[in-house]
Amino acid sequence: MKNCTEPARPPKANLPSASTSTNAPSPATKTRHSSPDSSLPLKMAPAGKTAKTAAKHKFVIDYSRPASDGVFDGAAFEKYLHDRIKVEGKTGQLGDSIKIHRNGDTNITVTSNVAFSKRYLKYLTKKFLKKNTLRDWIRVVATTKDNYQLRFYNIQTGDDEEEE
Repeated sequence: MKNCTEPARPPKANLPSASTSTNAPSPATKTRHSSPDSSLPLKMAPAGKTAKTAAKHKFVIDYSRPASDGVFDGAAFEKYLHDRIKVEGKTGQLGDSIKIHRNGDTNITVTSNVAFSKRYLKYLTKKFLKKNTLRDWIRVVATTKDNYQLRFYNIQTGDDEEEE
């Protein structure tokens, strides 16, 4: 039972109100055919927007710090990404949908025209570091929304305790 002190709610925007008595549905709606008493309209899909447009993603992995010390090989990392990135469940078939570009010994840019996760790129980077036994010294840090940077762990030695 409704409380009489509550204000009346306005009708929903996509449903016709009880006060309007139009019998013909609008051109963008279609009536249900399941029962003759049903007068609720169904929205039809817009005619020209059936295909999704894929967003273009651009991710950058900066590996300049480990590369300057000579412990990280950018060419091997680029080849690893090219071999391991999956497109539609298949590895090694990047085609035109994903581009991997290495800029000297500073960074790698991965540009994608299909759905591609930044987290997946971090996963592959960590897997590469583990494979090359660098995971104990190098970590992957997100610096901006679409950038990762490889940094060395800050390892504090016990020199402070020995000085006392």
